This record gives sequence, structure tokens and C-alpha cells, in this order.
Amino acid sequence: MSRATTTDAPSASRRLWLKWRFHLNILLILIPLGFMPRYFADQALFKGEAGLGEREAGVVAVGPWSLRLAEFRASAPRQEGPAGYFKSFSAALCNHCIGEVKATYLRVGKPRSLRAAGSIFFGSPYSMGASVPVPAKTRPNAELWITMEGWDGSVHQASIPLSQASPATVAWLQAQVGSR
Repeated sequence: MSRATTTDAPSASRRLWLKWRFHLNILLILIPLGFMPRYFADQALFKGEAGLGEREAGVVAVGPWSLRLAEFRASAPRQEGPAGYFKSFSAALCNHCIGEVKATYLRVGKPRSLRAAGSIFFGSPYSMGASVPVPAKTRPNAELWITMEGWDGSVHQASIPLSQASPATVAWLQAQVGSR
């Protein structure tokens, strides 16, 4: 003899879930695909396949050496918590000066000494990076100073206008002046 059991019909919410769970799973797969172009663009930028950065500032001669300077992101400086605003730059040393340069520094405003030369570039000589603090009270006509130290102890400095290196930062500084 068989014992037949009757089950109650599923609730309305359970029926809705059973009907639409497949479609929700498809959405979980498709939504991340919308972010893939940005991901691949960022990966090309990080690997150097898209150049030094989003915007190249050009070649800067620093004493007997030179380097190519670029804005890593062509946007306003980002706030990094209580440390203030920072702007990221990328650089590549010239081929003949790779073995001669010990360190390269970047700073907004003229450095007082080698001890205050600014942020040091890190990475390989073909694609170095540095994050430079940008004080909110910086004038829009400020200069970006590059200090290079050689293995022989020589120190050379050069500057370029901030408007040439990062127009987005200058626009941000002008907005800061307007809001004070």
C-alpha cells in the first residue's frame, strides 16, 4: 500500500524565485561584463602598453640628462586622507642616462635642498612613477621641479610650468582659489 502525501502549493514569493532565478543569474554574469572595457584600459595603462600615462607633458632636459614626463591620470589631484591632495606622474629616463642617474625626484615648487627634493620616482627607468603632494594653497602659476642625482654625486635641477605638466591640476587649483 502506498502512502501518498500531499504538499502545499509554494507561496507566491517562492514561485517568483523559482521562475526568475535563472534570469537573475544571467544578470550576475552580464553586469561585470559592462565594466570590462574600463578594466582592460586600466591594465594597458598600468603595464605601459598605452604609453607612460594618459597625457604626455614632453621631454624635459635636466642638466646632461633628460626624461619623458607624463600625467598618469589626466584628472584633478585626489585626496589621500589627512595627508592632503596628491597627483601621480610617470617618467622614463633617456637611454644613455639610465646607468648614470641614481635618483629622480619631483616636487611642486622649488626645493630648498636635496633633503627636500620631493617625491622620489620608483620603478624601472623605462617607466617610473611618483605621487606628488599638491597643497591646496598652491598658486596656479607654480612650477614642477625635477631633481636628478647622479652616481658621481652631481645634482641637476629643471622645472616646467605646472600648466604644461598638468592642465587638470591647474584648473583644480583655480577652482580652489575661487572657492576661498
